[in-house]
Amino acid sequence: MKDAQVDILLVDDSQEDVDLTLHALRAEHLANSIFVARDGEEALDFLFCRGPHGERSFELPPKIVLLDLKLPKLDGLQVLKEIKSDARTKTIPVVMMTSSKEERDRFLSYDLGVNSYLQKPVDFDEFRKVVKLLGMYWLMVNQPPVNHAADNLKNETPLAAKQGK
Repeated sequence: MKDAQVDILLVDDSQEDVDLTLHALRAEHLANSIFVARDGEEALDFLFCRGPHGERSFELPPKIVLLDLKLPKLDGLQVLKEIKSDARTKTIPVVMMTSSKEERDRFLSYDLGVNSYLQKPVDFDEFRKVVKLLGMYWLMVNQPPVNHAADNLKNETPLAAKQGK
């Protein structure tokens, strides 16, 4: 997997939700490669290239993380906090996909930097449509940040500083 590009990191402990999400994404040919993590600890090991994923490289981050809120070991909020607090991973888009209707969960997710919060539809067809739209937007429409050029930009003076502002 060292040189393999992972388009999506799907973090969910529900086999049914994993199966539905994978089916919807594959039916629409939206992702070449999807890695599934079953708990928050495995997700962080994958993202931070450690433990069983030590051969991975930060040079090939997933294009998006689909993250469930309620997970074993580390919950989705803990995973989100780690992702958004590290310079190597903070620009990876994270979509919280959860069954939670709690306003507190939505507030905390956005407070920690989630890019989108989605309540999972119960209806199969609606779930499939939502995953399709989500995949189309984040993988085909959205323009991702320029991660690899960031090192080159660090040495440049910001435009506002050049203009004396």
